[in-house]
Amino acid sequence: MKKLVLLILIVLAIGAFFFFDLGQWLTLEALKSQQAAIEAYRSEHPLLTASLYALAYIVITALSLPGATLMTLTGGAIFGVFWGTLLANLSASVGATLAFLIARFVIGDWVQARFGDRIGPINRGIEQDGAFYLFSLRLVPLFPFFVINVVMGLTRIKTWTFFWVSVVGMIAGAAVYANAGTQLAQLDSLAGIASPSLIASFVLLGLFPLVARKTLEWLKNRRSSALTTEADE
Repeated sequence: MKKLVLLILIVLAIGAFFFFDLGQWLTLEALKSQQAAIEAYRSEHPLLTASLYALAYIVITALSLPGATLMTLTGGAIFGVFWGTLLANLSASVGATLAFLIARFVIGDWVQARFGDRIGPINRGIEQDGAFYLFSLRLVPLFPFFVINVVMGLTRIKTWTFFWVSVVGMIAGAAVYANAGTQLAQLDSLAGIASPSLIASFVLLGLFPLVARKTLEWLKNRRSSALTTEADE
């Protein structure tokens, strides 16, 4: 019953978002037109503005609504690079963790019970390399943000691990978009922020920890095999 009630509330919230066309406020054009007003409000109520921004960002990411990228740009445009990055990163991580917990609470047990045998290797892989794997996913901007949250919620990764790895893994991307937000007037589209070379850099950075760990494990196993062979001789 608790799961059903939560699911109904989530569906109603998402439905209200689209029914009232709230997405019209989460566009680059809307941000540009309201930037002066938002900055004026922030100068008079800095803490309240930061709190409202963080709350909005958390709700958007927790419900897997479109607009996370625009919210990060907003953070940079209104609060500057440092505070914009910090607020966006923490808010996105909290919201992502809530989405993660929602997926785990609502359908996680059913998925594990129904497909436990099939996803057993995935669970074991997450237990061994969960932090490295999630870190790679967070850095590589090729996978939808909300998909990672939901899919990881269906695995056995620990909630705290998911949160802190998300904080570390998303800070580079948050800094890039927050910095772009400081140049808001010069932006024509969100697609122009992440160049192919920047995406490639994130891919390499994201894969490095996982590759490094596998390489170290391979070297360790090879050394152990060599020592065993010498001992037998």
